[in-house]
Amino acid sequence: MGTVEYIQHHLANNTVGEGFWTFNMDTIVISALLGALIVFVSARLGRQLTTGTPRGFQNFVESILDFVSTNVRDAFPGHNPLIAPLALTIFVWVWLMNAMDLIPVDLLPYLYQVITGDSHAHLKVVPTTDLNTPLAMALAVFALILSFNIKHKGIWGYTKMFLFHPFGKFFIPFNIVMTFIEEVSKPLSLGLRLFGNMFAGELVFLLIALIGGTLAVGAAALFWAPLQAVLDLGWLIFHLLVITLQAFIFMVLTIVYLGMASESDH
Repeated sequence: MGTVEYIQHHLANNTVGEGFWTFNMDTIVISALLGALIVFVSARLGRQLTTGTPRGFQNFVESILDFVSTNVRDAFPGHNPLIAPLALTIFVWVWLMNAMDLIPVDLLPYLYQVITGDSHAHLKVVPTTDLNTPLAMALAVFALILSFNIKHKGIWGYTKMFLFHPFGKFFIPFNIVMTFIEEVSKPLSLGLRLFGNMFAGELVFLLIALIGGTLAVGAAALFWAPLQAVLDLGWLIFHLLVITLQAFIFMVLTIVYLGMASESDH
């Protein structure tokens, strides 16, 4: 398999169906399994909670809860019982989906090919490198933004925001265009930022993997294989920061956008 074919193979999803009804099954299954993992671990931890000074995994989980709660208090005005659980779910789920990028790029696809007996089977293991996942999550957040706007401002109050913001009543056509762009940019910024960073990170891992595959032939392996190991480790350590930062940004922007939607006045 050549360099271009190798990259194309790893960036292709395992799909079912055709046209509009094409489903990326690897994205659906892996993201669902990670979501189920969150539910399972949370339920198990909930049955084993201890009072007093927490230790071990419970202490780690409580530190995440404190971190999320602090961000909610700082970015969201007032109190809404939905915001903190939503923020926690987004942060943990996005982080786990991003963290699939830390698994060696050839490992799970190879195991899947062995299990299925199909040497050309596709398996894209990082759900957030599939544009459908970040945009679907962003659209879900956008639906909440719309509902919060209508709930706190009323239908007429939300309509007035389009008519009279930001230039006043004498520039209603411009206001509608500008406010529409402002609102639409919210889900786009959420989805495309996450997708772009994770897709770029996946490409770097693939390029590093090619060093040990395409270039490390014969005696050249004595040079290229150690170089690949060093680059892979270095990018993995840096990528830990990237995947955490992207999960954090998605969470914080969600809190901020919902906070803006919860204000009575724009």
